[in-house]
Amino acid sequence: MDENSVSFGYEDVAPDEKTRRVGAVFSSVAKKYDVMNDAMSGGMHRLWKDRFVRRVKPRPGERILDMAGGTGDIAFRLEAAGASVTVSDINQDMLDVGLDRAVARGIDTLVWSRQNAEELSFEDRSFDAYTIAFGIRNVTRIDKALAEAHRVLRHGGRFFCLEFSTTQWPGFKEVYDVYSHKLVPKIGAKIAGDAESYQYLIESIRRFPDMPEFERMIREAGFSQTKVEPIMGGLVAIHSGWKV
Repeated sequence: MDENSVSFGYEDVAPDEKTRRVGAVFSSVAKKYDVMNDAMSGGMHRLWKDRFVRRVKPRPGERILDMAGGTGDIAFRLEAAGASVTVSDINQDMLDVGLDRAVARGIDTLVWSRQNAEELSFEDRSFDAYTIAFGIRNVTRIDKALAEAHRVLRHGGRFFCLEFSTTQWPGFKEVYDVYSHKLVPKIGAKIAGDAESYQYLIESIRRFPDMPEFERMIREAGFSQTKVEPIMGGLVAIHSGWKV
């Protein structure tokens, strides 16, 4: 892959093409996104997100940007702790699902904003914390998104990312590879009527940098005191860093 291309699953494509294709994927799966998360993870994604938010330690009144937070799963948890949360996503269909879910829950304190993670419209040092869950691997230029996360955080602000990685558990990795490549697209076809989008989502996990490499990228964006917390041997990982 050269500097003029990025990965879209197992393909290398032009950056604009990836942005377009990823947009189409999430517009297609938006309405069934949370149902599919339950089906694919056996409900474990809820536990991972709970653990993630515990690491963030949201506090009453602090400003948090939840990027790629379309359907509101992380934002609802942050808001429950009293934080002032801005939910941002590049995909309006995902945001619409989140808005509907917020209305159904009687939550009217969230700010919803369509944003490209690589070119945020917020001013410098606008937020106390930046969160992104299962979204960074779909960004076209990850380095630009990390740089923007650093820019919009105040000094002393914290960055948290929950993302799939590569499990190191012996035996489990092989089983998971078979499950994800063979069964997940079939589940996607049955529940969401879209096998191809879920094929891409699995491939995007395989192409995402491993834990040490992604931690290096976070440090290169300017963050200090970086940390990686593997879950299930690294199947999922919580990455964090501070702007100091």
